[in-house]
Amino acid sequence: MDSRSLVPASPSFQLPVANLRSVFQTHDVERKLAKLPEREHEHLRTTYERMLERGPDRFQVKPSGVPEMASLYAQLPNFTEVLDDVRRHVALAQDSRDGLEVTPMLLLGAPGIGKTHFAKKLADLLGTGMSLVPMNSMTAGWLLSGASSQWKGSKPGKVFEALVEGQYANPVMVVDEIDKAGSDSQYDPLGALYNLLEHDTAHAFVDEFAEVAIDASQVIWITTANDARGIPEPILNRMNVFEIESPSPEAARQIARQLYDAIRGDHDWGRLLAVEPAPDVLDQLATLAPREMRRALMTGFGNARLAGRDEVRVDDLPRINAARSRIGFVQ
Repeated sequence: MDSRSLVPASPSFQLPVANLRSVFQTHDVERKLAKLPEREHEHLRTTYERMLERGPDRFQVKPSGVPEMASLYAQLPNFTEVLDDVRRHVALAQDSRDGLEVTPMLLLGAPGIGKTHFAKKLADLLGTGMSLVPMNSMTAGWLLSGASSQWKGSKPGKVFEALVEGQYANPVMVVDEIDKAGSDSQYDPLGALYNLLEHDTAHAFVDEFAEVAIDASQVIWITTANDARGIPEPILNRMNVFEIESPSPEAARQIARQLYDAIRGDHDWGRLLAVEPAPDVLDQLATLAPREMRRALMTGFGNARLAGRDEVRVDDLPRINAARSRIGFVQ
């Protein structure tokens, strides 16, 4: 490992990038490439050549201190316990030569309460990017671990791509809706996770396409689920499980205000709209799950502009089904 400190490439990074870590051994790739038959396995050959061209070293996020996270606590009031856990891991790595490691986590809760949004925010905080693996569309484990080069159309898996094609040795990998993973008698969609979620075995993870050991021990794993009953016990035992409650009405109102400010600030047309949302608009938005708030706000902003107003009114928001109002919110 190279111990040289590196300056972050973008001011958006909240944690400094320091050290280089090798995610594979060059001689392993050279040996595999040398054994390939002439004019065969062109995709595999290209993959090995690409690995050698890029080299094995990747940046590893290393905190010099615990970052200011007040805005995240404000934006994600129902994720306080998870954010506290992240801060503990950051505190362990600060003022040391160790890179940041985070115990794999499962975010367990109802649909639409912001689990995937939280993962994106965490990736933004760390500055390492995020790879999303939607398990509800998987019927085989090859999306994570790759498919054998003997199969037509085969390619490396998401873990290989994140580490070999990416810039970081510790990217955020989000396994979304892990409880929805399909399976059949031949393939286990979660099979790769038994090794990937174990720090010791993840050091030499072998993608089935490239068949080269990859160091995936620094990957930051976030999984999401609506129901833990669909997850094998050995997988659950490898993760910290956080039950994410639906936000209270006041917390939901706070989330709505944060979203109003964020959407308005992210678009040039936001300058044409009022800085302060009306109280009754926030009350109406607070009856929605966080996922639905953004859609409702976009509709409201658009209707306000169509009417030539700078203020969003309750009538500008989509009509809310009364039967769904407040469902799942903490009283």
